[in-house]
Amino acid sequence: MAEGFAAAGADVVPLARSESSLEDVVRAVRERGVESRLETVDVTRSDEVEACFERVADDLGVDVVVNNAGVNPDAALGPPGAVSDEGFQQVVDVNLQGAFACARAAESALTASEGVLLNVASVGGLVGLPRQHPYVASKHGLVGLTRSLALDWAPDVRVNCLAPGYVATDLTEEVRADEDLRVSIEDRTPLERFADPGEIAGPAVFLASEMASYATGTTLAVDGGWTAR
Repeated sequence: MAEGFAAAGADVVPLARSESSLEDVVRAVRERGVESRLETVDVTRSDEVEACFERVADDLGVDVVVNNAGVNPDAALGPPGAVSDEGFQQVVDVNLQGAFACARAAESALTASEGVLLNVASVGGLVGLPRQHPYVASKHGLVGLTRSLALDWAPDVRVNCLAPGYVATDLTEEVRADEDLRVSIEDRTPLERFADPGEIAGPAVFLASEMASYATGTTLAVDGGWTAR
């Protein structure tokens, strides 16, 4: 997604808990001739988030914020009786509270630039998914947060949400390694495959661009037809 924004001419500042996790992304973005640097931040720590956005706003300004942090650990998977309190809370802290912390920290900068906040949810924010209760709850919450922020921040800031289906990323690596599970997901998806990450970047750039200037409070499903069934 970072490369998609870079291809559109945007300077990109990825956020991550460790520098090593996104060094390749920063390198690829710079190769497109735009400015990029990595900011180390834990989105579950509001003090770190506030300090990060203050630095970026002072140095570069903030026109678009993409809330894309997400986890779905083993401790949060399975029937309700198998989900630990810690697993449930971890998912909510990163996927929902973290997104809110970033939105709150970016509010003044986005208002000044009349910018865009883009939340990245999931098809799990639009429908139910078995054995993924904390994840689905957090993503439904993110869809709702998108709507409420859009109302509060209009007309100065647009707030939209992207709901990808199954994408070939690190988050789905174990799923894709399980042949039976991978095939069942592909069979359930009308386009019969996982998305390439680049196929999510285009819709993200669209929602953040002037081409979507009259869209706010909406969620765009990019799911290979998953929610059409």
